[in-house]
Amino acid sequence: MRNLSLFPLIMMAAVVSCMRSPIDEVAETITKERLRAPIETLSSDDFRGRSTGTSGEEKTVDYLISYLEKHGIEGGMPGGSYVQEVPLLGQQTDEGAQMTISREGQPLHTFDYYTNFMGWPANLEEKISINEAELVYVGYGIQAPEEDWDDFKDADVKGKVLVVKNNDPASSPDLFKGETRLYYGRYDYKYEKARDMGAAGVLIIHTTPTAGYGWNVVANGWDREQFYLRGDQSMNDSPTQFNGWLTREASASLFESAGLDLDTQLEAAEDRSFEPVPLEGLSLSLELSATYRQQHAQNVLGVIEGTHSDLKEEYVVFTAHHDHLGTTKPVEGDSINNGALDNAAGVSAVLNLARTYQNLQPQLKRSVLFLFTGAEEVGLLGAKYWAEHPTVHPGNVTGNINLDGMNVYGKTEDIVLIGYRRNTVSDLIEEVAAEKNVEVKPDPHPDRGYFYRSDHFELAKKGIPAIFPNAGTEFIDKPEGYGATVDSLQDANYHTVHDEINEYWDLSGMVRDVRLFFDAGYRMINAGEMQSWRQGDEFKQKRLEMIEEAGSR
Repeated sequence: MRNLSLFPLIMMAAVVSCMRSPIDEVAETITKERLRAPIETLSSDDFRGRSTGTSGEEKTVDYLISYLEKHGIEGGMPGGSYVQEVPLLGQQTDEGAQMTISREGQPLHTFDYYTNFMGWPANLEEKISINEAELVYVGYGIQAPEEDWDDFKDADVKGKVLVVKNNDPASSPDLFKGETRLYYGRYDYKYEKARDMGAAGVLIIHTTPTAGYGWNVVANGWDREQFYLRGDQSMNDSPTQFNGWLTREASASLFESAGLDLDTQLEAAEDRSFEPVPLEGLSLSLELSATYRQQHAQNVLGVIEGTHSDLKEEYVVFTAHHDHLGTTKPVEGDSINNGALDNAAGVSAVLNLARTYQNLQPQLKRSVLFLFTGAEEVGLLGAKYWAEHPTVHPGNVTGNINLDGMNVYGKTEDIVLIGYRRNTVSDLIEEVAAEKNVEVKPDPHPDRGYFYRSDHFELAKKGIPAIFPNAGTEFIDKPEGYGATVDSLQDANYHTVHDEINEYWDLSGMVRDVRLFFDAGYRMINAGEMQSWRQGDEFKQKRLEMIEEAGSR
């Protein structure tokens, strides 16, 4: 006899199945297993940390191309190839240098490379020599007319070594967006400004609060080979001989020798009335040597062509950097920086998005570009090169979602957006998140300047509305204090040999987030209008210029 009590349940399941759209079905193929597989491969020791210009990068590029080909995704370069060569100049500064601080020719302090300071030739010379240069503390080293702020006043700093406070002013919410780090707070800006002012060198005072990371990140990051886009005349013609960092401890000794208190001077820089402070009687001597090699990084591009006759010339761009730090000084016998979270996880997310969108290609109005950048860890150079030599005019790119690190520690009630509500891409993600009962939050650490520290920044500088999602912080079904545990793991593992898959990994949150980005991306691909920046945003004007330029071609 048939069990008639099961009939209503069977019918209900059939109805629910019929209600599920092809989009839902495709999204559900984004699973823990499919996300984990590329991460395990790319973060294995076989890939040697995926450093720029190494066999590890070659192996990474081969893997990415193989994945895209396997899933029917065409190459995104003109002619159909997958690789955009990024011409680089590699610089390796010799270790063992010492910086000498003297008074009237008599040495007072000797600071050791790596332990006390980091430095490298800023003018791409093989040897630089600074002999008893004067030092001057210039606060944040910022000139910002729109904020009525000038740390240099009328001081002549040509030929001198600048000592600079990290970050930007945060004493008032009315200045420099309060605790939100702007480009003025980035080390790039400090070095560019020193060059503009004709300084002989520049040292940024490192503290963990002002940098957002410890000295180990500075030392490991700048000790390895550095890369620059080949042919950058601004560096070749630079009057600044060296750029560098100085530890807090060394900085305190330096200021004390000049009769100054470091903390007092750091605090003084918070006021717009600050004036440069010469480190009276002190001089700096330093010799640095470097070797150079021409090299290429590689961007990998895959593309899915849209189907709408008018909209297929417009693109949604997903980015993730495939490189990491390679090998560095051994820690307990381990020298490979595997980069599982940073950024094998982001690469896996974009690969899975490419795979799922390809299954929906007939329903995609706009085209989709998947840009896996190289040389991100050495200055966003792959993204910068693509932005300067785009395969798609920036004015025809509707928006960018950049995935750099993912939520690998479990499902959360929330998600964080770097660039929250700055543009309509953020709005789309927030719309989808609301439907999934996920709370969207702004950057919890605006002082760290994350918006200027990943590839989307280079696209944003070309006017492309870009967003940088980060993991949420309110974990579901985890022990009390789990958020603090995750924070400690992040701090301990970031840019170290410990960035590997570990026992805390739980990809349920990554599955939820990637499905969310898939849905938001699908809406962006098929939206009636292109995405835009909020009125008053720093990238709004560039967006308008790029759209006009694209339309006139």
